[in-house]
Amino acid sequence: MTTNTNDTPDLESVASSLSFTTDGFIERAAENAEQRAEREKKLSDAVRTLLECIGEDVTRPDLIKTPERYARAMLYFTRGYEMSMDEVLNGAIFAASGHSSDMVIVRDIEIFSLCEHHLVPFFGRVHVGYIPNGHVLGLSKLARIAELCARRLQVQERLTGQIAEVVQNALSPLGVGVVIEASHMCMVMRGVQKPRSSTITSCMLGTMREPQLRNEFMAMVRGSGGRD
Repeated sequence: MTTNTNDTPDLESVASSLSFTTDGFIERAAENAEQRAEREKKLSDAVRTLLECIGEDVTRPDLIKTPERYARAMLYFTRGYEMSMDEVLNGAIFAASGHSSDMVIVRDIEIFSLCEHHLVPFFGRVHVGYIPNGHVLGLSKLARIAELCARRLQVQERLTGQIAEVVQNALSPLGVGVVIEASHMCMVMRGVQKPRSSTITSCMLGTMREPQLRNEFMAMVRGSGGRD
């Protein structure tokens, strides 16, 4: 990655470090230690500018290392860009046996993400269910899929659909259902400032759209102790 003569990020080089997979997900190209260090430095420099713009003294002892800390934290918060779907699934797809068409649900998967509009957190729980069509996915992989999708700049509506689409593309099940319950700090810390508010979104694919299966899935999700 290079910089232009004004010492600001070269947008072409930044764009070239990203690629879209066949599933439509953005992935960052593999980079060496030097390239990652350069990216961390750009982030650190940007944070120093931000601190100056809000009126802080960047030479204040308690803030001297803040830009570097924030850069490392931001790379961690958005590490989903550095994860590939193949890496997450890791071949954990198995032939179904026994009750192969019964609903499989993993509830209360905790997620943390950053709102792409304000770069502030939203967090909550994901409930994922599907009806197998000859194959099942290792249960922990549903949580890993939610993590990969959440650790990117997101909006909750898109995140819900992305998780459902990943499960659909990985397994080709008869149906998929995803529900997310989350609190958004952009509604708590600013704007309407309603700290007890929550947002619930759902995505149903395939046979999970049928009223009976949808109701069964939603009833089991409510049994997790979440809000009705």
